[in-house]
Amino acid sequence: MTAVCPAGHTSQSDDYCDVCGMPIGSAIETAEAASPPPPTDAPTQAPLQTSQAVQACPNCSTPNAADALFCEACGYDFTTGTMPRAATSTESNQNAFDTSSQADQPALDTPAPTAFGWVAEVWIDPAWYEAQESPDPLPSAGLPEIVPLRATSVLVGRRSKSRNIQPEIDCDPDTGVSRRQCQLTTDGTRWWVEDLDSANGTFVGSAAGALPDDPIPVGVKRELNSDERLYIGAWTRLVIRPATDEEKTTG
Repeated sequence: MTAVCPAGHTSQSDDYCDVCGMPIGSAIETAEAASPPPPTDAPTQAPLQTSQAVQACPNCSTPNAADALFCEACGYDFTTGTMPRAATSTESNQNAFDTSSQADQPALDTPAPTAFGWVAEVWIDPAWYEAQESPDPLPSAGLPEIVPLRATSVLVGRRSKSRNIQPEIDCDPDTGVSRRQCQLTTDGTRWWVEDLDSANGTFVGSAAGALPDDPIPVGVKRELNSDERLYIGAWTRLVIRPATDEEKTTG
């Protein structure tokens, strides 16, 4: 003999539903009799509407509405009794691919690489070395190092891993240059230099004149003319100039 539970399931048992576990017939009366009557001074509540009845999911025990077709938590099919389908390896791989694809995509606000129109020529100047009377041996002069200037603010100095100093213009191995020697700034057409309280000072001189004797003031921006050069350390000379077309291509 079969019975029908309040949720509409056909059950071989006449006391509790084989599908959802809800009480049937005499079990309902027993459950009601076992429930203590509400206290007389408790506020009266409206009777539970039929639409508020629930059924427990046989797979995950999550309460669902009595007329639910599928469990909201695991997807169990109340109509056919079908267990939720496990994700296939293809779907898992696809989800992983989607996640990695999103991670690989660059942020929309990531700035593009900045083009440059200026370079710094870093020279070893024997005349400046002789004037400084440095005890360090003078390296071979050779050709200047060409450093592309890609930012509007450029630090000149020497690298220090321990202090995390990474100057755009690295003047190693000239130990007369401070770690943070000076700062170069530009508006795109003009350049300024500011000494950062370096140990030996920052000097500016004309290409056609004598070597400079006095350093520029600390912390004051000094505009560079097109024919002027920077002298720092024991032998380093810097020339800031527009980049050639070839330098823009290869830089």
